[in-house]
Amino acid sequence: MNLESYIIEFILHIEKERKLAKGTVENYCRDLERFLEFLREEYPEGIEDVSQIDLFVLRAFLSSLRHGKLSINTIHIKIASIRAFFKYLFRIGAIEINNAKYLKLPKAPKRYPSFLDMAQAQKAVELPNTETYIGIRNLAILEIFYSTGIRRAELIGLNVRSVNLENMRIKVLGKGNKERIVLFGEHAKKALLDYLSLSRPKLSKLKSEEALFLSTHGKRLCPKAVHNIVTKYLTQITDDKSSPHVLRHTFATHLLEMGADLISIKELLGHEDVATTQIYTHVTIEHLAKVYDKAHPRGRGEKELPSSENENKEEETKAKQQDS
Repeated sequence: MNLESYIIEFILHIEKERKLAKGTVENYCRDLERFLEFLREEYPEGIEDVSQIDLFVLRAFLSSLRHGKLSINTIHIKIASIRAFFKYLFRIGAIEINNAKYLKLPKAPKRYPSFLDMAQAQKAVELPNTETYIGIRNLAILEIFYSTGIRRAELIGLNVRSVNLENMRIKVLGKGNKERIVLFGEHAKKALLDYLSLSRPKLSKLKSEEALFLSTHGKRLCPKAVHNIVTKYLTQITDDKSSPHVLRHTFATHLLEMGADLISIKELLGHEDVATTQIYTHVTIEHLAKVYDKAHPRGRGEKELPSSENENKEEETKAKQQDS
């Protein structure tokens, strides 16, 4: 079987068996197509057998990515797709050695997720104009993002029946088609009630439409529309990143700051491994360090004493000089 056939088989595997999200599958397709294009350019005679793709070939592909003006994070993502593909080839016995796992990647700079502080989060949910039915919908979207920490795709996939208003719970379909229950608070509950009673009936065109959040055309919201809705408000309060994922990071960070444990946050976020959730520990430590340095008179950075303390110091110095 040739390389293209193996790629098709791999894509079917991650789509049908592993049940990865549609967007994730599309990313794998793009990354593997780029790999194929590289091989066609560098080896016009063709690769007859996947075992011909040795570590030298893979390093050459990595080098082409590094010279393609891509960010280090983007390179890491593309190589992750290649590694997943070769791991699959090794597992099914198509290759005897998985050379992809020996690729050494450039070190990515440490990047902590962007999040809003509590005052910014409060301001964000005060921005939508609830005199309009679009504003009522947008407020409900912001409140659900901040109250539950769900992903954009998860919010888009919500149906009306996914929401239990009485118990303030939502059944979410996450990555890998795994269901989980997330919780929401009183503010989100009120926003949802207003949306369902005042806004959604105006947006809905068909009684059979199951989607919770609707566009002005009465259809399920698309990813770009949700991104634009959130960005519209967050750009008014922060110069940092303003995507829906910022609200997910904000949700997790605020939970941790208020004393929630990592295991609970992991479950609410739908992470498979607590190691993924641990990044928020670093985020809160960085945040607390800034607060400490700014507020504590004996913080880790040099600070000028308040003017009254400077005056006291000057008086003490004068007194000592007179005594001497």
